[in-house]
Amino acid sequence: MKKLSLIPVLVVGALLIYAADDFPEWGNLSAPASASPLSSHFISNTGFDTEVPNMVTAVLADYRGFDTMFETVVVFIAGMAVLAILKNSSGSNSKKKNFHIETEPDIIVTNTVRLLIPVIQIFAFYVLAHGHVSPGGGFQGGVVMGASFIMIALSWDLEKALARFPMDRCFIVAGLGIVLYAGIGLLSMFLGGEFLDYAELANVFPVSREMARYHAMLGVEIGVGLTVTAIMFALYANLATEGRLKGGL
Repeated sequence: MKKLSLIPVLVVGALLIYAADDFPEWGNLSAPASASPLSSHFISNTGFDTEVPNMVTAVLADYRGFDTMFETVVVFIAGMAVLAILKNSSGSNSKKKNFHIETEPDIIVTNTVRLLIPVIQIFAFYVLAHGHVSPGGGFQGGVVMGASFIMIALSWDLEKALARFPMDRCFIVAGLGIVLYAGIGLLSMFLGGEFLDYAELANVFPVSREMARYHAMLGVEIGVGLTVTAIMFALYANLATEGRLKGGL
């Protein structure tokens, strides 16, 4: 079976390499992405429309707000699907041997991680909140935050990480992220605008319409970060233990 599965992998890989020749050269001004009127519009108007220096964040969280929201929903659904499959299959695999070896955590590793975790988590908040003016945002900050909990599981054990971020809390946080994102969009509708029309929030906040879009984008990025953090750690915890949440790597 493994040898047969290698065939489609090689075929798809060859097709991707062949298609790569059709990509324009890096930085080519005549490339479709550079010559498109849409690109010129974003470059010219993003700063005036959103007051956000980072054009990528403005496009993802504002101009493409629908797309980014449903990307977050896809992450949530994918995580729930994997968890459901592993939960249903864990009973049939109960006879499998558990190769987890009970050992005392290494004191050097655990104390090093104990010092690193606060720094990593603070950096995750920085990446999330600073995504408006530099590379970063909800997806990146969520990955860094989720990695901090995985580091705890690898340094001590999974039970130690689950004590800090229980699995039922993961589900709540993951759903809360989507509710926060969609809630900001619904609030825009209740204020007389369209769904995810952040500028309408200026009716309840003492800021200009441009700054309302700026601050609302931070809110939706926080929602993305919550969902990504929870799903990333939940996937690790369940994949490492085949859904049993005991033993594992």
